[in-house]
Amino acid sequence: MSRNFHAVTAEYNTLYNGGLAYETGKEELALSYRDNFWEILPVERVALQEEIDTPGETKDPNFNRAEEKATKAIQKHSIYIDGNEYNPQIDEAYMMLGKARYFDQRFIPAQDAFNFILNRYPTSNNINRAKVWKAKTNIRLKNEDIALENLQEMMDEVALEDEELAEASAIIAQAYINLDSLPEALPFIKLASEYERNNELKGRYAYIKGQVYDRLEMRDSANLAYEEVIDLNRKSPRVYMINAYIAKARNFDYNKEDKIAFLELLTELEEDRENRPFLDKIYYQIGEYYRNNDSIDRAVAFYNKSIKNFKNDDYLQSMNYRTLAVFNFDAANYKAAGAYYDSTITNLAVNGREWRQFKKKRENLDDVITYEDISTQNDSILTLVAMNEGERLAYFTEYTALLREQARLDSIAAVKAQTAEANKEFYEKNTTTAKDNNGTSTFYFYNSTTAAFGKQEFNKIWGNRKLEDNWRLSSKKTTSITEPGNIVEVVEISESELFDPQTYITKIPTDQVVIDSLAKDRNFAYYQLGLIYKEKFREYELASNRLEKLLTLNPEVRLVLPSKYNLHKIYAEMGNVAMADTYKNDIITNHPDSRYAQILLNPNTQLATDESSPEFKYKALYREFENSQYQNVIDTSDEYITLYNGTDIVPKLEMLKATSLARKEGFEPYKKALNYIALNYPNSEEGKEAEKIYKFVLPKIANTDFVGDEESDNWKLIYQFPVAEGEAANALQKKLDEAIKEYNYFDMSTSVDYYNPETVFVIIHGLNTRMGGRGFAEVLKENKNYKIKRPFFEIASPNYKTIQIHKNLDSYLKQGTPDAEK
Repeated sequence: MSRNFHAVTAEYNTLYNGGLAYETGKEELALSYRDNFWEILPVERVALQEEIDTPGETKDPNFNRAEEKATKAIQKHSIYIDGNEYNPQIDEAYMMLGKARYFDQRFIPAQDAFNFILNRYPTSNNINRAKVWKAKTNIRLKNEDIALENLQEMMDEVALEDEELAEASAIIAQAYINLDSLPEALPFIKLASEYERNNELKGRYAYIKGQVYDRLEMRDSANLAYEEVIDLNRKSPRVYMINAYIAKARNFDYNKEDKIAFLELLTELEEDRENRPFLDKIYYQIGEYYRNNDSIDRAVAFYNKSIKNFKNDDYLQSMNYRTLAVFNFDAANYKAAGAYYDSTITNLAVNGREWRQFKKKRENLDDVITYEDISTQNDSILTLVAMNEGERLAYFTEYTALLREQARLDSIAAVKAQTAEANKEFYEKNTTTAKDNNGTSTFYFYNSTTAAFGKQEFNKIWGNRKLEDNWRLSSKKTTSITEPGNIVEVVEISESELFDPQTYITKIPTDQVVIDSLAKDRNFAYYQLGLIYKEKFREYELASNRLEKLLTLNPEVRLVLPSKYNLHKIYAEMGNVAMADTYKNDIITNHPDSRYAQILLNPNTQLATDESSPEFKYKALYREFENSQYQNVIDTSDEYITLYNGTDIVPKLEMLKATSLARKEGFEPYKKALNYIALNYPNSEEGKEAEKIYKFVLPKIANTDFVGDEESDNWKLIYQFPVAEGEAANALQKKLDEAIKEYNYFDMSTSVDYYNPETVFVIIHGLNTRMGGRGFAEVLKENKNYKIKRPFFEIASPNYKTIQIHKNLDSYLKQGTPDAEK
């Protein structure tokens, strides 16, 4: 009787209430979870949270209650005697305990509960379920190999029921998916889909099966799997069915299948009222249909509809925006493309692969937008400059006529809006009952107070108007009384200077210097656009278009040869041998003494010994860098970059310039320069190296904090000198070398280091402690043979590295060396 009492009480009281709390918590988890149908779905709808709770804290009070009830059942109703448990509900209590902890995302405690069942209750009817849930926790803990080993062993040794087989197969499939072993996952997700009896899970497993087939590029099998989901119809959540339709649509073969029937299906999905929560997905797919059939305008309309019907699918929004960005880029609407890329980025996970990819594309567009604006604007101005007086007058007469008509329409619209607002205000103030409590009439025209108010409001809005047809048009000259005695004149449209062609004609530049400057800026913009399209975007058609247009504009001599050489390279990349040879022969024939002709005639010759060659000049510039002539290196690099624009030496010069900036100005200018190189020369060795440094090295040296004395056993003693006192610095170094030799400090050495354009350091290296360095400086100060009384300071080697990287010596001296001699 005691055993039965404890079993019944545990099952129908404690575990029953715990089960209710557990199911409630599980339902809330499912409701709060949002599936990402653009990736392979997890077999379980549980979202892992990143934040870490403090010990004993739970995320969901329902799971906390379920855990408490399971614990209470174990503590109060367990009958464990001589190694045997006589209450058959205790293993159920441990299962509830483990599952509550699992969904509360405390996986180690959950695993303890499942292990307790496996160790203490080997004959329990929950033994297989415990193994499955233990495997789940191992997967959550990233121990997929262990989970696979345990589950495979269980499936090989034990005859499982359908429910257990479906659950175990689904977990094995999930483990393989996590390991990106999709071929191995496929048979198990098929088993799970086949043996699962719960229609919600059956639809989910079938959809995952279709996704796995898709990833393996087995489209026919994927479509059959999606058909299984669709056939479930209302037995499974509608979200699976709609996404199955969408997934099938993405697999549609526009060359072989019936496009008319396909469009009819998409239209039916759109018109079905039950599909309103999924219109964003449906509109996107219809947009894809028109895009694949070259109906770009209709495609754009449906992408915009998808955006307006946003239903919390950020990735879908990003796909809409990125597609519209591509359309605008192809149509040369670069500002619009940039705006769409901005929207694309905001809808992607920050710092993800795609986020970085589109952010780089957006940054690359900055230069395109700038130079396209310059070329378009200057082209327009120069076109007007080239017109004669009659052509200019005709052009701006037509332009102002359009402006005048638009202003008339805007005026009518504004009047209508004002009228509607005035009427609304009037009715709000005057819609009362016909009689007040005293029997006095409140009808507007019978009330002298409200009538006077109405006249005042009319004059405030309309001014003094004649009673005539079309009296409301703003083209009627009126006066508007805003305050007593304050009259504002409203100018007729016909009298506004905005509609006078001469207003614009007089602004056309006539100064030849200004005109030449506009032409020069436009030509350089075309040249830059050609290089950007070639190097950054590999848009060879656009690149050749801009460079060929440049050659028709009589550009400066310095742009002609690089343009022809780049056109030769572009057509070679496009496989247009005839055009590539045309430009090659042009350069060799018309510019035989040029560097480009020598390269084309001797492509394997470095020409590095030629004093006029970029390679020779680069080596000379590098020698200046080694001699710490950083400002000269930066200035000369800029000249050479302009001179040799479009050649392979430019990325090398950019990298040398970036390194000089690092030595001269520190971390932030270096970071900016590296980012520029990585974005502008991505296919060069220097561009790839800059990308690696920017991504992996800079984050490690970005910290400006200084280490404490106890953290370093390598110190330096430093004497500061103005750059102008270079001879004194060298003399001090010589004296320090003599002192080190006299005192037999063989581990010490000296150097003269550049700090910034104003300061150099004379440094003693090889000291072990701060006090050791200070003591040696004091000895040199007192020794009559040296008498080195110049101010000094000590610094740990890591801190010296920091001040050289970030140029923050002042911060170090303020906080790091309170006792140093200054």
